[in-house]
Amino acid sequence: MDREQKSPTSQSRHDVSGYFKTTLKHIIYILTITIGLLSCNNQHKQVDKVTIANADTKTVKIDNSQYYTQQDTILIATEISDTLRFTKSDFNKIVDEHPELFQEFPEHPDKLYYCFVKSVDFGSEQGQDVYYALYAYFLKQKNGIAKYAQQRKNLIEIYSRINSLFGHFQYGGTYFGHQQIRILGYAEYSVYLFPKEKNKFDKTYDINKQKELYIKSLRQLIEDESKIDFETLGKEKVERTKKLNEIVDELDSLITDNFYLRRTQEFHYRNYEYY
Repeated sequence: MDREQKSPTSQSRHDVSGYFKTTLKHIIYILTITIGLLSCNNQHKQVDKVTIANADTKTVKIDNSQYYTQQDTILIATEISDTLRFTKSDFNKIVDEHPELFQEFPEHPDKLYYCFVKSVDFGSEQGQDVYYALYAYFLKQKNGIAKYAQQRKNLIEIYSRINSLFGHFQYGGTYFGHQQIRILGYAEYSVYLFPKEKNKFDKTYDINKQKELYIKSLRQLIEDESKIDFETLGKEKVERTKKLNEIVDELDSLITDNFYLRRTQEFHYRNYEYY
């Protein structure tokens, strides 16, 4: 969001505060991922033991050639108006080198990325973005492109608004830009978790009170953040607060049942620890 330049002192205070908030959040996230990696390493050790014990058994390569493209260039349009472009050889190489994207029982994209991605192709922040978009592309075909189009749309809109809300609190930053693309993967995994039949919903009670409390917590966060925000003052702050509450209004409309409420809370608390 473009904004007028504030005084050097005010800007410095904001940068330092924002730096430590972001750094602390990243440290906590890295610790969480480290635990996951240790789990991955343990799994690899177990696999190694089995491999040694069965040294004479040949490795069976899973054939995912059904996902190959025959086009010289493949364009993948996403729901956030971005388009991924791959040559035939690059795309088919990804299919061969990342069988985790085609598991019978899909796992969370964070786990797959941090456990399986060793390739320099996806090692950068931008590379991670592409990985999550590809994860969504392949899982969408498994879930059903048309069948769950509405659920997919709702989830992307919900997650995008959560990302936007916290992005406004921080006055932007690269994290939120990358998240906007990775939301494709998060949303598609949520589509996979969506109960496929109405009678599979375990919690059928009225969630209006719970939703009301969650929405109130977001409005309270806006109010509390406004009190310590000295970057925006006077009329501009009033307009800013109004805009933030409008984002919450949109969330209130999009969260229509227990599934969306739980997925919203999980996405919020997993990705936006706020101290």
